[in-house]
Amino acid sequence: MIKEEVKLEQRIVFTGKQQVELETYQPEEVGSGQVGVKSYYSLLSTGTENIAFNQVFEKGTHWAGWVKYPFYPGYAVVGEVVDIGENVTSIHKGDLVALRRGHGSYHIVSEEECFPIPSDMDAKDATWFALAKITFLGAKAANYGMGENILVIGAGPVGQMTLRWAYALGAERIISTDFFEERLTYSRQGGASFVLDQPVTDSVDRIKSHFDGRLPDIVIDSTANPKVLKSALSLVKTQGKVVIMGDCGRFSEQELISDVVTRGITIVGAHDGLAVGEWNAHRIHRSFCNYVQSKRFHLEGLISHEFRPNECVEAYRTANEAIRQTMGILFNWR
Repeated sequence: MIKEEVKLEQRIVFTGKQQVELETYQPEEVGSGQVGVKSYYSLLSTGTENIAFNQVFEKGTHWAGWVKYPFYPGYAVVGEVVDIGENVTSIHKGDLVALRRGHGSYHIVSEEECFPIPSDMDAKDATWFALAKITFLGAKAANYGMGENILVIGAGPVGQMTLRWAYALGAERIISTDFFEERLTYSRQGGASFVLDQPVTDSVDRIKSHFDGRLPDIVIDSTANPKVLKSALSLVKTQGKVVIMGDCGRFSEQELISDVVTRGITIVGAHDGLAVGEWNAHRIHRSFCNYVQSKRFHLEGLISHEFRPNECVEAYRTANEAIRQTMGILFNWR
């Protein structure tokens, strides 16, 4: 009797606080309405994954309920469909698709969970699809109008996607601010008209000067730093809007100021799990691909580091200790 070969795959797991491993597992069989996808690349979400990796969150937050070890990080994968189950009609073998799944070599998902990637779109660029979807919800919350002035606080991956949507959707001028000049290079490439590498509270005059003596119409906090909200509220115009994109795990440290009432400031949150009318995940994905293909959403050069899966310890060390030099961090599963 010939023994059937056992199919084994690999995935990255946090086994505890600041502990990461590459584990081997046996996937299930592809079922009806499902496909099997062999991963090409997965993008490390430095904000979300570092919070989970370092356990930087308070008890009672949604983080505490979500992050339980073993924890399987990641939510942005691009790969090739290699297995097709029965009753699958719109996805075919050989299709390049994006998935909201963790860092792993192989994934079994329903047909509806596949986001097709255009044949002329770079697979590495396509890994930004998940962060682009999340920040698109921030753009809808901001409701950018033509001619508006935007301040984006934070130039990490979320900040980069945020300012690109602002640029693509008609903002007149965009200021990007971050402590690290290296990150601001990416901001310039993405559409920022002015950059600042100093604390925003020390830059009010420079911000107003760039906006013809006015404060910005909209301020986006993309940092997930609880201390930033207070600054954001003080920097937006009277009756302006502050959009909170970064989901921090230490809400007790966030502070409101009287400007919210005395200057009539609107605070809006945006989160991955929210739906915005008819803008479901698939429609947002198609728009993202269209904007990228038409060169209105620039992704060139945003991948700063690439690691093999067995280098996961080094990858997370880099994500935590070399923040100044990192932007997009990829795991290469090919």
